[in-house]
Amino acid sequence: MNAKAGAPGVPGALAVLWLGAMTLVYLLWQGHLSPTWGQLHPEEGPTRPRGHGSSPAQEPLPGGARQQQQDSCRLVLVESIPQDLPSAAGSPSAQPLAQAWSQLLDAAQESIHVASFYWSLTGPDIGVNDSSSRPGEALLSKLQQRLARNVSLAVATSSPSLARKSTDLRVLAAQGAQVRYVPLRKLTGGVLHSKFWVVDARHVYLGSANMDWRSLTQVKELGIIIYNCSRLARDLEKTFQTYWVLGAPKAVLPRAWPRNLSSHINRFQPLRDRFEGVPTTAYFSASPPLLCPHGRTGDLEALLAVMGGAQEFIYASVMEYFPTTRFSRPARYWPVLDTALRTAAFNRGVRVRLLVSCWLHTDPRMFPGLRSLQALSDPEAGVSVDVKVFIVPVRNHSNIPFSRVNHSKFMVTEKAAYIGEQRGRWAVGSGLGVPGPSSLSGANCTGRGGHINPQKGAVALERGRAWVPKATLPFCPAGAPQGRGLGCPAGLRGPGGQPRCDPAPRAGGES
Repeated sequence: MNAKAGAPGVPGALAVLWLGAMTLVYLLWQGHLSPTWGQLHPEEGPTRPRGHGSSPAQEPLPGGARQQQQDSCRLVLVESIPQDLPSAAGSPSAQPLAQAWSQLLDAAQESIHVASFYWSLTGPDIGVNDSSSRPGEALLSKLQQRLARNVSLAVATSSPSLARKSTDLRVLAAQGAQVRYVPLRKLTGGVLHSKFWVVDARHVYLGSANMDWRSLTQVKELGIIIYNCSRLARDLEKTFQTYWVLGAPKAVLPRAWPRNLSSHINRFQPLRDRFEGVPTTAYFSASPPLLCPHGRTGDLEALLAVMGGAQEFIYASVMEYFPTTRFSRPARYWPVLDTALRTAAFNRGVRVRLLVSCWLHTDPRMFPGLRSLQALSDPEAGVSVDVKVFIVPVRNHSNIPFSRVNHSKFMVTEKAAYIGEQRGRWAVGSGLGVPGPSSLSGANCTGRGGHINPQKGAVALERGRAWVPKATLPFCPAGAPQGRGLGCPAGLRGPGGQPRCDPAPRAGGES
């Protein structure tokens, strides 16, 4: 989502997690870990709450007492559907995000680690009195309840925050939560755009949703929760620890990250397991390269590997699509991801479907590039490229700023399903400069729907609600009558009076 003072927004990250791994290799490697980061730098790690009977010393990677517990990895797809957004009958569905987050907090026994772009869980944070803020306020209350029960809470969040009026983190800190503000603008020129949880070093949430009440009721989001999978949770915890270190006073980027933050779960050695009987491979990737310890696959490499491996179809949903840099001046041509899509469609006959968000803050400079991509389609030559815009109708929710948008970031091929939490701007500015892992899940095509099967799982662009006419409109081909914003007649107004895409760029950036 976008952000001005007190609202979400700004540059994000393109990063990736790929579900899979060599379990045996990972466990053998764990047995030879160097000393923990906390032992190397005792001042850095989150502390346990005093109620546990221990002094506030450094907390090791949480869940150590459960290390011998056997994993039984289970993946649940979660989503938020904006209020009053119509969906097609029989379209796939996932567990509501508000319910899933609540259940994940209920499961927490020892620790909750949250990496977040910003926090804004209450209506007063943005000066809005609306009943749709209640799920966010209930989530904040539940976090306070977990603290009262001596479950430790550590938060790493971006600094400076655009949600300047939010009191969420101050309220939680007053009850014992540990909060670190990570100044990545100073350290890397970007922001901490991650959106993930690690609970008890066994459970993981990762997805597009911010810690924002609008992400629960006013914005379309998609994510996953992985239960009972300590190997992936501990690996993601290493990314959290890099943020935690950089949030310390006077922190600097290390020349090399310590060995205990290295990953042996990556593109070349993914986790391999069965998720409820479905053969699955997985790994995390991250960005920018400066925040990738040894062994961590970079986001760009992972994303290109997914597209390069597709032989039948690539379906993707993004917030914006630019074959250029976005946040550096002067802007430069950067066609890496665009070229990968075109190559797949033209050289290998891969069917490409691209879903791009359209809302009040869409930059119309995006559309010439989309027209160029659409123009590549030539059914007679076996080249299939289809572009649509996704418009969430505003209806009677115009009082809520920076909302009513498809914020989901995902990709699906016949071999893999990718669920991201990055900015979803396919441009170098969001792919290489801002940190944050995403989720990329691979499995065979015989798995059960609702888990990782790329043809039946969450993304389901082929048959899912995201591709139905009520929510999307075809992108106008080159030569169509030029309207405002989209280059389409009547400014391409969506259902329910959705305002046209702006004819001029807006300040700020989506999240």
